[in-house]
Amino acid sequence: MNDQLGEHADELIAHLRALRKPKLFVISGPSGVGKDTVIEVLRERLPEAYFAVTATTRPRRPGEIDGVHYYFMTPEAFTERLAENEFLESAVVYGNHYGVPKSPIRAALMRGQDAFVKVDVQGAESIHTLAPKATLIFLAPESMGSLLQRLRHRKTEDPDVLLQRFSTASKELTSALKFDYVVFNESDRVERAVEDILSIVDAERFRLTTDEVTL
Repeated sequence: MNDQLGEHADELIAHLRALRKPKLFVISGPSGVGKDTVIEVLRERLPEAYFAVTATTRPRRPGEIDGVHYYFMTPEAFTERLAENEFLESAVVYGNHYGVPKSPIRAALMRGQDAFVKVDVQGAESIHTLAPKATLIFLAPESMGSLLQRLRHRKTEDPDVLLQRFSTASKELTSALKFDYVVFNESDRVERAVEDILSIVDAERFRLTTDEVTL
């Protein structure tokens, strides 16, 4: 009798393990909020996860590495990939094309890896339409004043573009209510934001009522 009970319990444990499905986490927020920095730290903390690399036609900024921070593509190459339906989502932001390649994410999920995608707010909404089971995390600034300071410190754009980004960011904050979670990325406290995101990841991993993400 005890052996039978033990076998039954082990079968239940195996079933509980099988319920765990890989998750797709979408991290978004306004320009200048620190998405790139947060993703870099998450890469170190979650080496077993897959982090999608976005393709873009915008010029490379100092210190950025092709294939690591972005896939830097010509407009012609991007248009060709777009016609092949290769992107999970794509958009034109401030005159530049952005797109998240679909096939590497699908392959990662099939391998059982959690996948992380960093996109702008518009891109997050597009992904949610295609993959409603994805977990959406909105990265918010501590204040609009601090966000403006971050944009100014970039020193990579002219004043008109900076003001355009700041105006867009103000509007994008209203989209936070459509996300599953909101994490505040305060100045000089990126580790706190990362810990909050890791807590969300753990919570989603341990949920029993989870569905498989399909793309």
